[in-house]
Amino acid sequence: MATMALPLTSKQIAPEDVHRLRYVIAFAVTLASVLELVDTSIVNVAIPHMMGNLGATLEEIAWVSTGYIVANVIVLPLTSWFADRFGRRNYYTGSILLFTTASFFCGNASSLEGLVAWRIIQGIGGGALISTAQTILFDIFPGKERAKGTAIFGVGVMVGPALGPTLGGWITENYSWPWIFYINIPLGIIAAILCARYVPEPVHKKERSETIDWWGVFFLILGIGALQILLERGQAKGWFESREIVIETVLAATGIVSFIIHELRTEHPIVDLRVFKNRQLAAGVLFGPILGFALYSSIFALPVFLQTLVGYTAWDTGKILFPRAIATALTMVIGSRIVNKIDARYMIATGVFIFFSAMVMSSHFTTELGRSDIFWPMILTGVGLGFVFPPLTALAVADLHPSQIGQGTGLFNLARQLGGSFGIAVTATLLTHFTEEGREALRAHATLYDPATRSWLAAVTQRMQQFGGTVEEARIKASALLDLIVKQQASVIAFEKVFLLMGTVFVVSLPMLLLFRTGKVRGNVRGSH
Repeated sequence: MATMALPLTSKQIAPEDVHRLRYVIAFAVTLASVLELVDTSIVNVAIPHMMGNLGATLEEIAWVSTGYIVANVIVLPLTSWFADRFGRRNYYTGSILLFTTASFFCGNASSLEGLVAWRIIQGIGGGALISTAQTILFDIFPGKERAKGTAIFGVGVMVGPALGPTLGGWITENYSWPWIFYINIPLGIIAAILCARYVPEPVHKKERSETIDWWGVFFLILGIGALQILLERGQAKGWFESREIVIETVLAATGIVSFIIHELRTEHPIVDLRVFKNRQLAAGVLFGPILGFALYSSIFALPVFLQTLVGYTAWDTGKILFPRAIATALTMVIGSRIVNKIDARYMIATGVFIFFSAMVMSSHFTTELGRSDIFWPMILTGVGLGFVFPPLTALAVADLHPSQIGQGTGLFNLARQLGGSFGIAVTATLLTHFTEEGREALRAHATLYDPATRSWLAAVTQRMQQFGGTVEEARIKASALLDLIVKQQASVIAFEKVFLLMGTVFVVSLPMLLLFRTGKVRGNVRGSH
């Protein structure tokens, strides 16, 4: 961190040059953001390879993902403070270099402990790459162009999480798991060079205190860290049946409550929660978790459905998800042109209903699903999220003073990330619950007392006998096949319910849009008042 205090470039860029180079800067910071988002999910498909190579159990290897995400969410609300203390350009470029260096050592790790340690360091570097990127884009795309900057960034935010498993699957199938980290190195160097050269310092600088709010840092790490860990591990541990999850819940509640009380009382807080006096930001942070829930839970559920029930590979799944990313990108480009002309809340509501219609279509998926059946639900999902993300982000910071935007984007992204983690945790839990529920319901009909089941078992048993073995052995195989079919159909029913639930949660949250003071993406600059 100390090296970040050293200026990577001493010359401040003239305002006219910033405007001329705004798309180059946007490319650089969005590239860095995409790298960070891809790395939240890219390791998931490589976990079996890592387990074999490092001699780790599934529970142990899970810390490769958990450690990264926990470090990430802890840093998110601190990014504004770091940027003020070290200089925004230095901090952002330094974070890219830290992320890139850690990527090399992750790929080069020869033990589980080393890999987890470097993933945590990678997460610390990656924490700055989202919210600080948004702050930079809000500065270089001022006024009426702000929606363009949000759209450029939004494409990366939407595409990154979906690209991770696909890219990871292709790399591990064709190369080896260390290359999922090595691929960051050339792209990270390019992003760091461009950011060091072109990213401007903010025009509106906050006064920096020399004191450090160590208690605030401690309570933040305790509260947010414990919360993220319990969301990551809750399903695997059986939630509150596990003593570990109960302890993490207590620690999370204690840390978060203590953090809020302390930050509101201290003179120089590490995170200025008084910014929530701004109604637009408070409403945006309340709605942010809903967006994160919809985005991450849909990205989590669909690939699992396609790979476990339909039999697609990670690469095939990625190709199916690609139209969704294209639809999102095109929608954001179109939306950035009209968001200044209409009430942005109407755009968000339109996107929510489009997303809901896509989830209704997805709730009719079966194991006989063809690629043509998935195409339109994917397109509508991309269009729906594309209509929601840019205007919601812009509304959240519409009334903030320029010096507060860094603080606001950090809190908004924290809310979105926690909502995503909660969405994945809830989705995984509900899939297990609904599958068991459906299995019991189907078993009640698939018994020997049911004439159709009895007839089916007799036919399958007779067919099994043709491959050799006794009648009893054939009957056992037929019964096992019946159990497998029942489980498969129960899983399909579970996914159908979860898809419908995702859309319903989004629609039910729409009244929260009334909390916004205005639907204009450029509200009056009112500071935190």
